[in-house]
Amino acid sequence: NEIDWKNIRALSIRQPYAELIMLGEKETEYRIRATKVRGRIAIYASLSGEYLEDAEEYQLNPDKLPRGVIIGTVDLFECDEGEWKLRNPQRLATPLKPTAHPQPVWFFPFGRD
Repeated sequence: NEIDWKNIRALSIRQPYAELIMLGEKETEYRIRATKVRGRIAIYASLSGEYLEDAEEYQLNPDKLPRGVIIGTVDLFECDEGEWKLRNPQRLATPLKPTAHPQPVWFFPFGRD
């Protein structure tokens, strides 16, 4: 399953929550508003360390969590108000550093054709 990196949207998520999505343990992302985006999206583990102390609650080592990179993809299949439903996480073998500047919510990590 090839990923069209020029047209995939990336969603910025702070660690450890990006990791929990990749582990299949976090299946809902809560946002202020709904989204019309559906389908395969990339998960960008943001550089922010704001919630890193939460990692130990989930038996994760905060020092080993990747940040500032795309760590995988997931299906965004439903949205009910601010509850974005996620499934089928697929971790990248090697995290990718975006060439486009990450945004707070959606961005195209490698520009667009």
